[in-house]
This record gives sequence, C-alpha cells and structure tokens, in this order.
Amino acid sequence: MIEVIILGAIQGIAEWLPVSSEGVVVLVQTVFFGGSDFSELVSFAIWLHVGTFFAALVYFWKDVVRLVRGLFCYKKSGKETQSLLNFLIISTLISGVIGFALLKGLEELMNGVGAQAFWIVILVGLSLLITGYLQLTKQVKGIRKEGGLCTKDAVILGIVQGFAIVPGLSRSGLTVAALLLRKFYDVSALRLSFLMSMPIVLGANIVLQAGELSVTRESFIGLFVAFVLGLVTIHGLMIFARKVNVGLFVLLFGILTIVSAFIL
Repeated sequence: MIEVIILGAIQGIAEWLPVSSEGVVVLVQTVFFGGSDFSELVSFAIWLHVGTFFAALVYFWKDVVRLVRGLFCYKKSGKETQSLLNFLIISTLISGVIGFALLKGLEELMNGVGAQAFWIVILVGLSLLITGYLQLTKQVKGIRKEGGLCTKDAVILGIVQGFAIVPGLSRSGLTVAALLLRKFYDVSALRLSFLMSMPIVLGANIVLQAGELSVTRESFIGLFVAFVLGLVTIHGLMIFARKVNVGLFVLLFGILTIVSAFIL
C-alpha cells in the first residue's frame, strides 16, 4: 500500500515539471521496491498518468470543452480552435505510432539482456541526461501563439512526444523545448504541451493497458493519489517550471542515477 501511495505522489508532483515523471516512477520502483520487469514497470507508470490526466482535465476544462465542441462543430468553430484541433489530432497520431513502436522495441531489448534492473537504471539515467541538456539549451525568444499552429508544428511535436515513452525522457521537457525552438511564447508552449498530453495519455492506456494491467484496489489508490496531488500542485508547479530552468538539477540527477546503478 505504501508503495503505490509514494509512486502516486511522485507522479502527481513530477508530471508538471520538466523531469520525466515516468522515469522517476520507474526508477523508484526499481531501486527502492525491487522492480525488475521493464514492461510491468512502464505499464504501471503509464497507468498513474491517468490520475494526472484527470487533474489536467479539471485544470484545462474550459479549453477541453471548447475543443470538444469544436470537434463536433468543426466548420463553425473559429480558426484558432481548428488549428489547435488539427495540431492535437496529427501530433497524437504520430506520437502514438512512434511511441508504440519504440516501447515494443525497448521491451524486446530489455527482455533479452541479463541484470535487467541494472540496465533499467542506466536507461533512465542516460535519458535524464538528455532531458537536462535540452532544458539548458532551450532559451529562444518567443514570437508565436497557439493561433499560428501549422502542420509542420504538429509533425515535429508528434515525433518529439513519441520519444517521451522512454523512461527518463521528460514528455513536457521535450515538447516545451521543441515548442520554444519553434518560437512559441513560453506560456503558449507550456499550455500546448499539457493539452498534447491528454489525448496521448488516454490513448496509451486504452491501447497498451487493455488486457495487460491488473487493476486492483492498490492501483486505484495510486491513481487517486496522483490525481489529488496533481490537482493541488499543477498551478504552482507550472509557474515554477516556466520561470526556473531545472536543467542543471536534471543533469546531476541523471549522473547520480547512473552512478547508483553500479553501487546498488
């Protein structure tokens, strides 16, 4: 019971920061709770994302209602709503294909090596180093808002988000960095990043979890903790993530993670 509460709390807090909540959840399961099956670790981490999905749904409910209405009345919706819908649909489809293929490839790779827990920690550590580096190099002056979204943005962000299936690669960190490089304002980049997260998280749980995850009372408790803490912390941590560059911290965390693989 204490394990799922801790993991749910980590997901609820880390989701809104440019660190990989999936990577941290997998790392904690591996190092502190003896997890060693890569597929099961990632499956549970993805499940916990449902909790923060609902937190984001509550936080962005006005945007969600507008987008749902626009989806059913596409021709009557405004140009900005149409652009955002096109962006989310295209990027989600691309992310889904890339993420699914990459995850299955990683599962095959991990299942084929010995000392799986060691390699999981190494994978997370290396991915954190990439995330930290991107955070330190994303300083680009923004000149674009959501209304200027185009198909090229959707394709690029879809590819970037697809790679975030790798534990340790921060989905928000990667997508925000990519949006900033596409010259979006930081506020727009952060908002678009989290709107992007909602359909892909829902789709991932429908496609990847069907028939595989054993839903128990404990797993629901973990999800509920992620939802409550996610809802409580989302506003403050999103402001923090926009104003503070945590790249150096993530780099150090990645180095310590790799070192820990050789010690534990």
